Amino acid sequence: MTTSPAGPADGAGAATEPSVSVVICVYTEDRWDDIVAAVASVREQSRPALETLVVVDHNPALLRRLAKHFGDDGCAGDGVRVLANAGPRGLSAGRNTGIEASSGEVIAFLDDDAVAERDWLRHFAEGYADPRVMAVGGRTQPVWESRRRPAWFPEEFDWAVGCTYRGLPPGRVRVRNVLGGNASFRRSAFELAGGFACGIGRDGDRLPLGCEETELCIRLTRAMPEAVLLIDDRSVIHHRVPAARERFRYLWTRSYAEGLSKALVSQSVGAQAGLASERRYTTRVLPAGVARGVRDALLGRPGGAGRAGAILAGVTAAAGGYAVGTLRARRSGSRYAVAATQEPAGPRPPAEEAGA
Repeated sequence: MTTSPAGPADGAGAATEPSVSVVICVYTEDRWDDIVAAVASVREQSRPALETLVVVDHNPALLRRLAKHFGDDGCAGDGVRVLANAGPRGLSAGRNTGIEASSGEVIAFLDDDAVAERDWLRHFAEGYADPRVMAVGGRTQPVWESRRRPAWFPEEFDWAVGCTYRGLPPGRVRVRNVLGGNASFRRSAFELAGGFACGIGRDGDRLPLGCEETELCIRLTRAMPEAVLLIDDRSVIHHRVPAARERFRYLWTRSYAEGLSKALVSQSVGAQAGLASERRYTTRVLPAGVARGVRDALLGRPGGAGRAGAILAGVTAAAGGYAVGTLRARRSGSRYAVAATQEPAGPRPPAEEAGA
C-alpha cells in the first residue's frame, strides 16, 4: 500500500458532509454475537449512519434469524435492513449487493467480527470535504482471543488477521488502496470503476482470501487519475482475532493465499501496479522487522527469533502462492468478474430482503 502525505486533501472545506450507508456482510451463525455487536457499534456513532445494511451470504437460516432480530419485516425503525446476497457466494458479491441497495452518498464497510469506535463515521465523513477524495479507510486494531499478542507474531503481518500492519505511516495519508474491512467509498467511485471483483476476495474459508479492495482501488485510480484515496487512523475499529488465527499454521496459509490473490490482481491491473506497494514492503519494512527480531533474540527478549522466522516464512509462502497463482491464471485465464453498478433504486420489498 503506497503512502504519501495527504497534502491538500487535508484541508476541511465548507462542503456539507455526505450521508453514509454502512454495509456489514455476514455468512455464519457462528459469529452471531459479533454481528450483533458490530451493528450496535454503528448505532452508537457520534455521527449517525443513514442506514445499516446487513447482507447475508447464502445462509437462509441466518437471514431469517437476523430478520427476526432486527424486525420481522427486515427493516427496523432504527435504520437496520437485512437482505440476502443477490450475487454469487462470496464477500465481493455481498458488498456489491449492499452498494446497490444503499442510498447514501458514501458507503462504508465494516467487518462482521469488528466493532467501530464512536467517531468512526465522523472521521470518514470529514475526509470527503475534498471532492477529489474517493475513498477513506481507517485503522484496524486486533483483539486477540488469548488477550495478548502471541510473542512470535510480527506486527508487520497484522494484515493476515485483517488489521493495520506495521509499516503504514500514522495520521491521514494518501494510499494506493484502503483495506476493505474498515473502509468507505463515494458512490460515484463505483459508478466510475464498477463494483468489487468476484473471484478474488473472501468466500467463506476458501482460497484466495483477499485483495479485492486493492484491485478495485487500482481500477478506480485508472478511471479517475486525479482521485485521492486516504487512510485516516482516527477512524478506528477493533477486530476480533480468534485463537485459530493466533497459530503459525494460519499465518503461513494466509500468506500463501495472499500470494494467490496478488497474482489475480496483477493479472487484472498489471504487475507494476499490482505489486507497487508490495515491493516497498518486502524490501524495506520486512527486512527491518527481521533485524528487530534478530536483535531481540540476541538480547534474550521473548519471541524475537520467532518473529524473524515468521516473517521469512510468510514471505516464502506468499512468493509461493504468487507463483502458483500466476501459473494458474496463465493456464485458465481470468477467474473473476467485475460487477457494474447503477444509481440506487431504493430498497427492495421487505419480504424479498428477509427471504420470506
